[in-house]
Amino acid sequence: MSGILVVVEITAQGALHRMSLETLAAAQELGRPVSAAVFGAQTGDVAAQLAGYALEKVYALEHPLLDQYTADGATAAVDWLIGRLAPEMVLFPHTYQARDFAPKVATRRGRALVSDVIAIRRDQSGVVLRRQLFQGKLVGDYRPAAGLVFASLQAGAWRADALAAGSAPVEVLTPELEPGMIRQKPEAAFRESARGVDLTAAPLIVAVGRGIKEESNLVLAQELAEALGAELAASRPICDNGWLPMERQVGSSGQTVAPKLYLALGISGAIQHLVGMKGSQCIVAINKDRDAPIFEVADYGIVGDLFEVVPALIDEISRQRG
Repeated sequence: MSGILVVVEITAQGALHRMSLETLAAAQELGRPVSAAVFGAQTGDVAAQLAGYALEKVYALEHPLLDQYTADGATAAVDWLIGRLAPEMVLFPHTYQARDFAPKVATRRGRALVSDVIAIRRDQSGVVLRRQLFQGKLVGDYRPAAGLVFASLQAGAWRADALAAGSAPVEVLTPELEPGMIRQKPEAAFRESARGVDLTAAPLIVAVGRGIKEESNLVLAQELAEALGAELAASRPICDNGWLPMERQVGSSGQTVAPKLYLALGISGAIQHLVGMKGSQCIVAINKDRDAPIFEVADYGIVGDLFEVVPALIDEISRQRG
């Protein structure tokens, strides 16, 4: 094939990982033929779901040795497929699993993986991959040498709902794997540390920053979040002060989110925060400083005192809902 191969991930529950959809959407933006690859002992349900998108083909790599994830098994299976297809680019979602085996795949092909990419573009000289440096203070552009490109894409940098629907054929393949290739003994699947809220799955988020002034004022933001049916989040200073738990922090050292609505209350818009929420579909900012950087990324901005604006918003939401 001459195009892009996206290696998607199946969760421990047997579902398609949401970041896989974001990665497919990113690939579609590049204007090249896009195919998806999924691996496991049985991939039928996920392959069928992928067949509902505008892809060239879905490759279902099925083998008993892929029943439980191992880096060796995943690496061998994906490398085998790359050898058959000869794509020009291979993309992965930047998940814990992909971080484990994707660099190994790239190394087998004599290439390097550019990880946690936030933007991709093409120019006359080829592909340019952008990623953040120093916790989002800087960004760097990487231009791979001619040949096969490997990259993993940051959560929230693209929107899953931008993925075009369509109809794709599914080809089931049995990769050439032998027991001796698997050096690891599969154990319990890796689990991310438990947290009370997954902001990445929230469609609506109300986030607070220094402008909330003191911890006792958080009740106002909580009331707005409850009125909207939204999750409450915060910038780093709020969590550093212990006013909200770290699991609710958005930014380069917190969670990266892309909700339908991100309502920022008293957040100035430091780059470390912006990199964690810039993928939101609609950003509404309330800040009394008209020069606050948050307004540069906001779709709608209100220059005003949040202690006056937020109560009015809550009242109007309540009135609209009767």
